[in-house]
Formats: sequence, C-alpha cells, structure tokens
Amino acid sequence: MPCRLVVGISGATGAQYAVRLLQRVREHGGIESHLVVTPSGVLNIQYELGLSRQDVHALADHFYSPRDVGAALASGGFATAGMVVVPCSMRSLAAIAHGLSDNLLTRAADVTLKERRRLVLMVRETPFNLAHLRNMTAVTEMGGVIFPPLPAFYMHPASLDEMVDHTVCRVLELFDIHVPGPRWEGMDRKAPD
Repeated sequence: MPCRLVVGISGATGAQYAVRLLQRVREHGGIESHLVVTPSGVLNIQYELGLSRQDVHALADHFYSPRDVGAALASGGFATAGMVVVPCSMRSLAAIAHGLSDNLLTRAADVTLKERRRLVLMVRETPFNLAHLRNMTAVTEMGGVIFPPLPAFYMHPASLDEMVDHTVCRVLELFDIHVPGPRWEGMDRKAPD
C-alpha cells in the first residue's frame, strides 16, 4: 500500500505553502496525496496565486469536496501517514480543537487525531487572541502539532521561494518524508571579528 498524506487547505493566507507542499510530495514520488480544499481556501488560492481550484486539484493524486463527509478520508479504516492543514485558519483550528466534524477537512483531522496519527496545523493569524491560544493548546494536548509557517532567516534565504521551500521541507520531515532542500548544518564556529 502506498504512503498516503492528507492535505487540507483552509481559508487563511499562505496558499503558496500548500501549492509548494503538493509539488514537493509529487516530486518525491511514492506518496499518494489526498486533498480537501474549503471554499475559503479556494478564494485565497485564486486571490494570492491566481490559480483555480482545478489547478490545485491537478497537483494532488486524489481530491475531495469538503461536503463529501462520506469520503474515505472520513474513516479511520483509511490508513494514512497523517494530515497537514496548510494553511490552517482559526476557524478550522477551532473546529478541530472542539471536535466539530462539520466538513470533510475537519472530519479528516478528527479521524487523524482519534487514530493517533500525525496532524500538523500550519496556523496563520497574528496576533493570537486567547481563544486561538487555547485552541492550539487543545490540539497539542490531543497529539497534534502546531506549526506556524515562520521564516527561518538564519538560513539566509535569497527569495520568498527559498523561505517557503525550507518550511515545507521541515513540515514533510514530520511525516518522515525527506525531500531535497535547505537544512541547518550549524553555525561556523569561528569567532566574529
């Protein structure tokens, strides 16, 4: 059976992370991607990247309507390596934190948690209010990983694409999916002048 990764895209800024993650998974090979995009996610993809729903669906091996709560992803019997929600809106975070399986994205996340599989939420909001922080704590207590896509300036990125790629590589490593990309090799130990 192939390794399966569920990818959810919700309505927060950061659609570029989702597109790059799907591209890197496809480049890697041997990983089946299963994609759910919320209506707000589609709006952000169109606004931020000028891409259509079909453009993003074409990057995945399988895609599902968020209304299809009877899809394979809604069952714990559908074995996966886990799920990443990229980007993850505060609305999706709240639904996941409180077990509100009101669409396929939040149901798939709920299944991922109940089956004790890896769930990574790339939350996008700033500043956080207390509800956001409590919801992140709740998901963490359930075994999820909160991974805001923050740039790693210590990597000295030369472009936005390099910053996105570094973050995507780090997220995929949480699923034991190793793709070529920039990695921290340690600081040069020479004393500064």
